[in-house]
Order: sequence, then C-alpha cells, then structure tokens
Amino acid sequence: MDQTDISTAAVNKATAEKASLYSAKSFRFAGVVSLGYLLLSYVLIGFKTDQLILIALFNFLYFASQITRKFVTGFSVFFIFWIIFDYMKAFPNFKYNTVHIGELYHAEKHLFGIHTATGVVTPNEYLAIHHALPLDIFTGMCYLCWVPVPLIFAGYLFFRNRMQFFYFSLTFLLVNIIGFIGYYIYPAAPPWYVMQHGFDFNFATPGNTAGLARFDAFFNVHIFAGLYSKSSNVFAAMPSLHAAYMLIVLYYGIKFRMGWLNLLFAIILGGIWFSAVYNAHHYVLDVLAGISCAILGIALFQWFVNRTGPGNKMMHHLVTITT
Repeated sequence: MDQTDISTAAVNKATAEKASLYSAKSFRFAGVVSLGYLLLSYVLIGFKTDQLILIALFNFLYFASQITRKFVTGFSVFFIFWIIFDYMKAFPNFKYNTVHIGELYHAEKHLFGIHTATGVVTPNEYLAIHHALPLDIFTGMCYLCWVPVPLIFAGYLFFRNRMQFFYFSLTFLLVNIIGFIGYYIYPAAPPWYVMQHGFDFNFATPGNTAGLARFDAFFNVHIFAGLYSKSSNVFAAMPSLHAAYMLIVLYYGIKFRMGWLNLLFAIILGGIWFSAVYNAHHYVLDVLAGISCAILGIALFQWFVNRTGPGNKMMHHLVTITT
C-alpha cells in the first residue's frame, strides 16, 4: 500500500467516524437520555441549574469526538452515582426510620470519650476547643480531595488500563450503594447537629459547614458553604463515605503499583479520616463504619471477579464499547 492509499484510508476512516458520531441514532440516544433525566429530576426533586450543567457536559463529551464519547460512556458509572445521590432528596431517610441522635453521641462518648477537667467529652467536642489554623488548612485541603482525587484516579486508569478502570469504578459504585443502604437502615445526625441543636429532631435542619467554616473564613471563600448547602440529607452521617472513597483509591493504587503516589493517597486518606472528626462532620464510629463499607464493597467485588474469572462477559463488553 503506497502513501496515497494510506492517506485515502485515513480520510475514509475519519469520515466514517464523524458520520457515526453525528448519526441520527446518536442524536436520538442523547436526546432520550437528556430529556428523560431532566423530566425525572423535575418530578422527583424539582428543577436545578446543576442538572443543565450535567446534561451540557454529557452532550459536549458525547459529541466532541470518538475518544470523549468513549470517555463519557465509561464515566457513566460516576454519573449514575451522582444521580442516585441527588435523588435521595426525594426519599429522605428520616421518613423510613428513627433518626439516631443522642444514642450515637453517647456511644461515641462511651467508647472514645476524652477525660478533661470539666468531664468526659467526645473527640469532636475536644477538637472543637483545641482547633488550630494549620489543622484547619490541612483538613480543609484533604476534605476537598474527597471526590476530585477518585475521579482523577479513575481518569488515569481509563487511559492506562480500561479493565482496571471498570474494576475501580464499579467498586466505587458498589461501596456507595452499601453506604446509601446504611443511611436508610440507620439515619444518624452528625456531631455538629448535637453541638448546635442538642438531641431534639428537626427534619428541616439545613446542611452546615461546621468546622470547615474556618477554612472558608481564612481564605475568604465559600467553597464548603456552597457544597453543604446542597446536601442531600443532613441525617446521613452513618456511615461516613468520606472515609471510604480514598480507601478504594489506595487499594487500587497499591494493586496497580503506583509507587510514591500511594504515599500521597495514604496521607490524604488519613487526613480525611482526621478531618471528618476534627471538623465535627462525623463521629469516630461513622468513620469506622465508612471504612467497613469500603472493605465490604472491595471484598464483594473481588469475590465477584474471582468467581466469574477473566472471561467475565460483562466486564469485557464494557471494555469493548469504550475501546
């Protein structure tokens, strides 16, 4: 094949890919997904500008190029996670089970209480008194890594090892589902709720930045204020999924032999665990429950992979459609 034939073949391939990218079938699929999502969202939780941003991002990536289409198709696992999380607003867990406020607080004090001159206090109460600016900054920076680092890690795996990408993303989704089930089985108030409202239940309590307000104040920003104003449910502190996400990243980082990056993942992981307690968003018990969710999710998914073997049709199909 001479140079002219190679050039012609390349042009024909590019033309075919462009035609496939903008086919009637592609427009129908994107239209159905976009309209279906917006309509269902409107019925369940009402219209929000965030929904338009999500749809705009999906459509841009879906039609920008073949590689971005494959990318957004693979990342649909994370879109599903966000949509489920968002739709939880339509089904608040406090409607289905009693919210645990005083019970969890007293259990925390009994198991992890710190003796002071004025009596026994929870780790959250102790750290609220003994906070320091360097810790405010460090814990705030770690908490900001909660979702971005797993997403960046997933993006890295997508371009380096497609099978491992799906192992990671499906494990991530499974751990979230386990955690969401936990929210409904055991609705629980976070430590800051007790600090500000005592043990009385008020379902209309809005989200709160708690100790993370110090980070916002120091940098004169409204990062955490904006994030917690969109909280799906105040009474979803047990288990702490903040404690789970980076553990999944570290597990797959070690499995993928990512060297010094695993040290960074471990530091962020420890920082998030400490931050959750330091900033009064979770009890130690919540963090331990979140760690347990991650371990259970990882174990269940690995059991599934080992049981189905390397010839698992579902995994190979996912890899095929994004390759």
